[in-house]
Amino acid sequence: MACRISELVVDAVDPERLAAFWSDVLGYVELGREDDGSIEIGPPGAGFGGPQPTLVLSPTTDPRPAKLRLHIDVSPTDRGQPAELDRLLALGARPADIGQTGEESWHVLLDPEDNEFCLLRRRLDPA
Repeated sequence: MACRISELVVDAVDPERLAAFWSDVLGYVELGREDDGSIEIGPPGAGFGGPQPTLVLSPTTDPRPAKLRLHIDVSPTDRGQPAELDRLLALGARPADIGQTGEESWHVLLDPEDNEFCLLRRRLDPA
């Protein structure tokens, strides 16, 4: 047996705001809070150790130094990519220009703290 990703930790200047954004994007709920201000969100009814990783939004005062080496890709589950793009933009995501040609099948976006993530075309089963 190998390892699997159980949680992703994301530094956040405003963990509340980022937790609310990613909860709306992913359909996650708050699972817990730590004394240091970290907020863990994850799938309802599953939580830590479930089939999908949880996200831990960890407070920081350090500005983001540069482009992150890791980003999140999301795929729509109950609508097509154009409708999901509209939904993500309404939640506060913003388009990012990283030199795309316009021919890509994905959209590069920024979350409220300017972390890049991609909306892929392929629809996935919500489970």
